[in-house]
Amino acid sequence: MSTPAPHDPAAAHGPITAPGQLAETPALEGDTAAGHATVHGDESHGGLGLYLAVFAALCFLTTMSFFTYSSYWPWRDEPQVGWAFMMAVSCTKALLVVLFFMHVLWEANWKYVLTIPAAMMAIFLAVMLIPDIGLRNRMVSQERALHMARPADVLLLEQAASAAEEGADHVGNHDH
Repeated sequence: MSTPAPHDPAAAHGPITAPGQLAETPALEGDTAAGHATVHGDESHGGLGLYLAVFAALCFLTTMSFFTYSSYWPWRDEPQVGWAFMMAVSCTKALLVVLFFMHVLWEANWKYVLTIPAAMMAIFLAVMLIPDIGLRNRMVSQERALHMARPADVLLLEQAASAAEEGADHVGNHDH
């Protein structure tokens, strides 16, 4: 067994580490930014150009979101198409933010351990709530049934609104 040289600082005081660094990682000399790159294996997070491209894509997707409410939207009479398009755009924007600005794209494979079970639970919850949402008016309490809107109520309100409009037209046309 050899004894360390007395001038070796690691022998006298333990391994040299940078703040927040474990003893197993290599010691950092000088610049902390260079040390950060050394610890992470000189991996790049894409640089400024990539972030600007993602920002431009987010701006474009936001413009597409506003496009659904413009007069140029070809499916103006079909709101379900607009809703589906908006959901697709929103999911794409969320994916870009999570992958690039939250640096999940460059994380290790443990990210799947967290995201896949959470996504499965979200899908399971949505599927389990579909019957509750679809059948929510089938069995209700008497108190709630008294205060629920019915199609006949909507028809009465529409008739009252049209009668009020006709009454306003007749008031303005009188000659005295």
